[in-house]
Amino acid sequence: MSLASQLDEIRQASAGKLPPDALKTMAAATEDLRNSGIMDGIVKVGDIFPSFSLRNQNDNEITSEELLSNGPVVFTIFRGHW
Repeated sequence: MSLASQLDEIRQASAGKLPPDALKTMAAATEDLRNSGIMDGIVKVGDIFPSFSLRNQNDNEITSEELLSNGPVVFTIFRGHW
């Protein structure tokens, strides 16, 4: 099953659990974001990600160069628990 199919299934399952007003509000907010032009600035598949440094769980600074010295890096964003 493709990722797109899996995401569609998740959306459909979630839609059945949320009140219609909440779904309407979420859809409007998503559409507003898309119309704002925010999608023009996102990193796309195959783009070169800018160099960065972040602190890890032990408060040590880790750079993208350090990570890349070990091979390819997969970067994900976790928005946290809502």
